[in-house]
Amino acid sequence: MAMPVLAQPPYPDDPLQSPMWTAHARLIFGDDPVRFDPRIRLLYPQVAENQRSFPVALDARGVGPVTRMVIFADLNPIPIAIDYRPDLAEPYIATRIKLDQRTPVRGAVQLASGQWLVAGGWVDAAGGGCSAPPVGRITGDWAAHLGEMRGEAWPMGTQGSSRLRITFRHPMDTGLVANIPTYAIEEMSVRSDSGTMLGQMALFASVSEDPAITLMPRAAPGAILSIMAHDTNGRTYAAKVPVARQSGSILAAQP
Repeated sequence: MAMPVLAQPPYPDDPLQSPMWTAHARLIFGDDPVRFDPRIRLLYPQVAENQRSFPVALDARGVGPVTRMVIFADLNPIPIAIDYRPDLAEPYIATRIKLDQRTPVRGAVQLASGQWLVAGGWVDAAGGGCSAPPVGRITGDWAAHLGEMRGEAWPMGTQGSSRLRITFRHPMDTGLVANIPTYAIEEMSVRSDSGTMLGQMALFASVSEDPAITLMPRAAPGAILSIMAHDTNGRTYAAKVPVARQSGSILAAQP
């Protein structure tokens, strides 16, 4: 007697023809409807000049309410870089990721209706971004700076919105280098001074060493943004950033 074949969701044909498209679609989207949509803007260089630190921004402003945003690279050993929920923030996120080889880099956003919209393209990379030791490990100074944060926030033209950039000193070890276990920041959140959640995300070790995150929380000039993060060793990082034009300053993480 033949075994029944389990039906798979009808994912759209991949315009990039990636061998990993269906596997990643099943992992990220499950049974939710998916389509490729040119309104989703994924901004990135065509060639990775530095495969350890590749800039990418996912911008979904203008497509309606967005509940979730994912940045991933198909052929990375750790494909997902960031899984972000912009609770009270504009649907925008920018960061830097590692690339281990030539790969499609994609952004996916989930609308309030449950539908996913996807965009992306192939990126040429020399390779090894996920399997080479971080620069801080090579120079040996990473432990002396672990826990440092730098943050700035500026009001935007859109009333009530701001632009927040926060950076961490952290090796973001992938676990793919001999004798160096996985060690990465795995959660980050941004709250208002009243405690309201503005945005929260899961981070993975494919985010570059010394992560830099740019978000657009809905916070007016003078508001105080509270940033909290946790890493895989249980360490907590915390800082408060006022929404105003300001000079950069080192903010010590609270243990």
